[in-house]
Parts: sequence; C-alpha cells; structure tokens
Amino acid sequence: MFTRTLLSAVLALGLGTASYGEGNKPKIDDIAFSFEGVFGKFEEAQLQRGLQVFTEVCAACHGLNLLYYRNLGDEGGPGMAEDQVKAYAAQFEVFDPEIDDYRPAIPPDNFGSSSMATAPDLSLMAKARKGFSGPYGLGLNQLFRGLGGPEYIAAFLSSYTGEEKEEAGMLLYENTAFYGGWTSMPPPLFDEQVEFEPAHKNTVESMSEDVAAFLMWTAEPKLMQRKQAGLVAVLFLSFLAVMLYLTNKKIWAKAKRKD
Repeated sequence: MFTRTLLSAVLALGLGTASYGEGNKPKIDDIAFSFEGVFGKFEEAQLQRGLQVFTEVCAACHGLNLLYYRNLGDEGGPGMAEDQVKAYAAQFEVFDPEIDDYRPAIPPDNFGSSSMATAPDLSLMAKARKGFSGPYGLGLNQLFRGLGGPEYIAAFLSSYTGEEKEEAGMLLYENTAFYGGWTSMPPPLFDEQVEFEPAHKNTVESMSEDVAAFLMWTAEPKLMQRKQAGLVAVLFLSFLAVMLYLTNKKIWAKAKRKD
C-alpha cells in the first residue's frame, strides 16, 4: 500500500496518459461544499483534514510552491495556532543557500516544489480544472454549480473501478471521472488510509472531498474576503442606483408634469 501511495503522485492529477474513446465522458457529481455560494465559507475542520491527507499521501511527490507554512494560520484557513504552524513546518527540511545546507522549515518558507519532474505543483489545481460546463459550451451550469474544480478532484480520486490494462507498454487504470476512462496514475487513496484526530469518517470518498476542499483553499485562500468585498460592492451600487433614480425623478418632476 505504501508503494502505491508513492506511485500515486508520479503523474499530474488527471493528467496521466489516457486512452480516449468516443462517448466516454467524465462522470462528475456535484458536491455541496461549504465554501460555495455567496455566503459560503471554508470549514476549518475539513481544511485540517485535507491538509493531513495532502501531507500523508500527496506531499511525497507533489508540491504547493505558492503556499507558505505561515498561511496555515491565516483567517479563513485551517486555523492553526502559531505554535502549531511552527511545529508543522519543522517536520520538513528546506535548502538554505545562505548556509549551503538543509535546515528545518520555518513559517516564512513555502511548501516547496514537487519532488518529481512529472508531478505538477497542486497549488492552483482546483482552479485549473473544471467539472461542469453548460449546454452548447455556454457554461450556464457554472452560474449555479460553480466551475467544479474541487468536484473534479474529489471525483478523480474516488472513481477508480479497480480495472487495469496494459497499453503501449504502460499500465493504465480505469477511472470514470477521467476523460477517456483510463489514466496512468494509480489509485492514491484507500479506506482508512489516514487516521484523523478527532476521529472522522475516512472512506475514500470522504478523504477525497477533504483534500479537494483543501486544494480549493490553496488555490484561493482569500475567497472569503473576496466574497465579502463583492457583497459590499453590490450593496453600495444598489444603494447608489436607488439614490440616482430618486434624484433623477425629483429633478425632472416639474418638466415631466402634465398640465
């Protein structure tokens, strides 16, 4: 199982070699993530579980080069205390050119690049993928269901059927969420692979959703602030529109009055 976990990160998430076939479209189900919608926000406990899944499963090969350890304590994120962030960072080593040697990581350091050339950085993966599209390519479904990046990640991680085949000297794995149905990335998760504290459901589907939510946060850590700013802007523009309407009505009232 440990070997499979390491192999799981060899290729890009959803970018493995696939055997494309007509009519074999990805099967992506909508998930009611807590951060969706105008008033949605990230669930702190879920982000912490997602971080744990990433650390124990994905980080063997994949990096988060755009995320810094200190971000784990930011508002709207996993909500880790300063001492927890320091302790988490200290588990890893980074190369420091000033001492020309490796040292324990500290909060200002980033998570680092992927350790394998074929394993892409996952910092923006939730924004780089989409799970839904509207009819005739208009993207109308995205207005109601979002882009579906996290749904795609969760579906990809949990949609292996267990079927395998060899093609052109490469072992492929059937995955109903991957376009074409077959990918060269082995199944990365299995039930009860990660033990959470406090205890929480740790099926493949549940862990897939947790790490998908975490990767959505890494892709857009200021999502909550952006929503708040957008809401304030909409309210202000609505108030301004009403005031302009009333002002216009008052100014032109005499001119429009019929004798």
